[in-house]
Amino acid sequence: MTRGILVLALATLVAGCVNLGNRNDDTPAVVHYVLNDRMPVAAPAPLRTEAPLLLVLDTTTGSFYDTDQMVFSRSAGTRGYYQFARWTERPGKRFAELMRARLDRDGRYRVAAAGGYVRGDLLLDTELVEFYHDAQSAPGVVRLVLRAELVDLGTRTLLGRQTFEQEVAVSRFDAAGAAEAADIVVSQALDALAGWLASVR
Repeated sequence: MTRGILVLALATLVAGCVNLGNRNDDTPAVVHYVLNDRMPVAAPAPLRTEAPLLLVLDTTTGSFYDTDQMVFSRSAGTRGYYQFARWTERPGKRFAELMRARLDRDGRYRVAAAGGYVRGDLLLDTELVEFYHDAQSAPGVVRLVLRAELVDLGTRTLLGRQTFEQEVAVSRFDAAGAAEAADIVVSQALDALAGWLASVR
């Protein structure tokens, strides 16, 4: 009986149900950062009932950026993921949420997510082409490249296409510093996008 219990205990250890000697209490915990728009939250501008209805598609990204992992680069033409830093949401999805909220507060348009049964006047399509911590020289910068297209849904014509390139210096050489700079660079991109939309029509 005792021998049977010993054999069972050894089998359990081999199967990996019990982990002895492999635990590393010094391993840092993964930190999740919330991507935010740094523009001060103000009361929404009065909405004109005749304002065009702007349908805003979800922001697309390349497959490498379509993740909750924070991206960095240590040399030209390379990308990597932070090991212990994550976004709470994938940047493309979060950027679309922040963009809709910003444009809605602006009051120039009635804003809705594209899809479903809502018929709009205009369609905004955006792509987050680049969004990473460029750490080639410490502490580096956060770079963001956004591509946008505005379509008139009534005439099915392209009203404008624009690429926005923004970068913000990182204050300290770590994930927290990169996340802080990312908030600022997103705000700057939203500023530029809103200004461009105002100039197109």
